[in-house]
Amino acid sequence: MATRAVLQAFERYQKERVAFVSAVAEMAKNPQNIEALQQAGAMALLRPLLLDNVPSIQQSAAMALGRLANYSDDLAEAVVANEILPQLVYSLSEQNRFYKKAAGYCLRAVAKHSPELAQAVVDSGALDSLVTCLEEFDPGVKEAACWCLGYMAGHSPELAQQVVDAGAVPLLVLCVQEPELALKRVAASALSDVAKHTPELAQAVVDAGAVAYLAPLVVSQDAKLKRQVCSALAQVAKHSVDLAEVVVEAEVFPKLLTCLKFPDEFVRKHAATLVREVAKHTPELAQLVVANGGVGALVEYAADSAGNNALPAVMALGYIAAFSETLALAVIAEKGLPPLVAALAQEPEDHVKAATAWALGQLGRHTSDHAKAVADTGVLPTLVALEASPSSSEDLSTKARRSLKSIVSKLTHLPALDALVHSPLPEGVMRLVLEQAGKVLANDAAGRSQFVHSGGLAAVQQLAEAPGSKLKEAVEVINSAFPEEIVRYYSPAYSRQLLEKLDAAAATMTAAPAVA
Repeated sequence: MATRAVLQAFERYQKERVAFVSAVAEMAKNPQNIEALQQAGAMALLRPLLLDNVPSIQQSAAMALGRLANYSDDLAEAVVANEILPQLVYSLSEQNRFYKKAAGYCLRAVAKHSPELAQAVVDSGALDSLVTCLEEFDPGVKEAACWCLGYMAGHSPELAQQVVDAGAVPLLVLCVQEPELALKRVAASALSDVAKHTPELAQAVVDAGAVAYLAPLVVSQDAKLKRQVCSALAQVAKHSVDLAEVVVEAEVFPKLLTCLKFPDEFVRKHAATLVREVAKHTPELAQLVVANGGVGALVEYAADSAGNNALPAVMALGYIAAFSETLALAVIAEKGLPPLVAALAQEPEDHVKAATAWALGQLGRHTSDHAKAVADTGVLPTLVALEASPSSSEDLSTKARRSLKSIVSKLTHLPALDALVHSPLPEGVMRLVLEQAGKVLANDAAGRSQFVHSGGLAAVQQLAEAPGSKLKEAVEVINSAFPEEIVRYYSPAYSRQLLEKLDAAAATMTAAPAVA
């Protein structure tokens, strides 16, 4: 009888522990309960349950702690301060697969918040245990380890290097080859987080053979996997010509371009980013993108996108156009100007406008034909307005001014120059416009007549007469293309001189009878 009473007491104690930890783990799913759980001292009560002799209680306690840590960096710091990490790390190598998944989740929830918390996870000895988990049979355990390693590596080059030094990269590459989609996704994401920091870390990913296994997954129909694969390849390609060529040699083109039409917006954005990171390095790589139909795909994507989603395509078009007049002409021929002009006028974010202004400058800076193509879109007044606007960021103002100078220095289309003469330009840009207009007018008889009729010559004379003007030398060059009488006629002083002559004549006529 006494034995049965003792056993019943212990059974009731176990049931209550199970009920408590299960309830806390369930309540921790709801963010509204987190503060109440914290105030009730849930973390201190959960910590000893990690050492419970019942595996299901250990697992639920780890899951509950993970959900608490996931909520905020303050709670994650509390997990570290309560010395919970060493127990989790110990259990990763000792317990069953269910507990390992829960422990991995908890470590990931701590590591994700900041480099300092990620370093605390590393300092607890978690790296070696997590790498060992990548060799487990159960894909859920591998996935939990991949998540945690990715979060750690993503914070800084130093943490990513520790992940590499622990031997994680080759095992992450093996995880990419596993049949489970969820595992493929998170392994590709972790490789991306390693590769993004430095050329050396990207090279470590390449040396492990990652690109050869990632590249074929570009054609996967799973949106989340496509996102991570495109991101990982972009993070490799961005660092150097050699690394970009490794990605190209894996035959990602032209199949990558189909991703620019994929329904998922993040797939499209990451694919455009990858195209940009390849095209930016050399004329040869830019030409490869063009030869595979990349410009048309980028233009179509830029036209259908907005904001930060459109940014990679805008920059890719700018990089391609920057290399040579032939490549810039390819962008113009594929109707690349209209979406750029529209973005410059409509985008609310200054950094997107700045990138667009820069891209337009790269398109117009090569020859007079390129400059005319840009000017014909009517975008030059928009660049003028953005350069002068007090609400424009410093970067936008600078890029708009530089693009104006690049385009105007090649512009021989007189109507476009004439329109700029009538615009309120900064003195440096106006001087460039006048100098360019002077070169064109010197060799264009029909243009000189047109310049007079449009009021351009009169506007030029007023610019020279403005107080403190430094434009007189450029105006003199323009004036030298016209007869002296015409220049004098349109001079602001000419009407004043006529009035003085009229007043003098009137005075003479009035005085004449008195003399008689």
